[in-house]
Amino acid sequence: MTADGEEELLRRWTSTLLAARAGREGPDPVPYGRNLLARWAEPQRRYHTVTHLRAVLDRVDELSEHAGDVELARLGAWFHDAVYRPDRSENEERSAALAEKALTEAGLPPEAVTEVARLVRLTITHDPAAGDLDGEVLCDADLAILATDADTYGGYARAVREEYAFVPDDTFREGRAAVLRQLLALPRLFRTPYGTRNWETKARRNLERELSALVT
Repeated sequence: MTADGEEELLRRWTSTLLAARAGREGPDPVPYGRNLLARWAEPQRRYHTVTHLRAVLDRVDELSEHAGDVELARLGAWFHDAVYRPDRSENEERSAALAEKALTEAGLPPEAVTEVARLVRLTITHDPAAGDLDGEVLCDADLAILATDADTYGGYARAVREEYAFVPDDTFREGRAAVLRQLLALPRLFRTPYGTRNWETKARRNLERELSALVT
C-alpha cells in the first residue's frame, strides 16, 4: 500500500471514530488506525487484505442510506477481519474481542462498542435478522465481491485458495464447495434493497459457476 493510500484510509478511520465517539473525549485515533492497517497487511493474507478492507468500506458508503448508524457499520468493516488466520476457525470472535478492547480504550460509548462487536460476529453467518439495518449493510458490503465481473470474481477465488495453500486440493475443494452451497442455500444473499436489486443475480451466477468447477 502506498503512503497516500495509507493516509487516505487513516483519514477515513479518524473521521469515523470521532463521529462514533459523539463528542466524548478520547485518545488520538491515529495509532489505533495504524494498528488495524498493520493487521490487514499481515503476510498470511491474500484476499483478506487492505484492498478488501477498502472495498468493504466503499460498499458501506454505497449502502449508507439504508444504515441505522452508518459510522458503526463502518467500524464493523474495519474490525470484521482484523484478526485473520486461515488455519483457525475463531477469527470473527477474536476480531469482535479486539473491537471490544480497542474501541473501549479509544473512547467509544459502551453501547456503541457492544454494537460494533455484534456486527463483527454477524459476519460468521452473513444472516442478519430482518430489520437489522446495520447488520444488513455490513453483511451486504462484505459479500459484494460475489457480485463482481467474472475476472474479478476469479481473482477473488484464486486469492482465497492461496490463503489456504496449506490445505490439500481435495480437502480444499470439499470445504469450499460446502461454503458455496451454504451461501446458495440462503433465501437471499443480500438484504438491503440495493443489494437485492443490483447484486443478487450476479452473485448467484458466480457462485454456481465456481461450484460447478469444483465438483466436476
